[in-house]
Amino acid sequence: MNLANYQTMDVVMLMSIINMKLRDDFNGDLDALVKTFDISKQQLIEKLATGDFEWLPEAKQFR
Repeated sequence: MNLANYQTMDVVMLMSIINMKLRDDFNGDLDALVKTFDISKQQLIEKLATGDFEWLPEAKQFR
């Protein structure tokens, strides 16, 4: 899955995809995910915040 268009994606769908990728491919490592997909960590967090989702490092997912 290419996340290059994450800024235009539906925020609920984006959260679902990101959490799935974190769980299945990155062992909860958000820094590795954003590096792999060459996207801004801060912009991703801000985009997900528009849907009231926040990054919970202890859970290694957005909720």
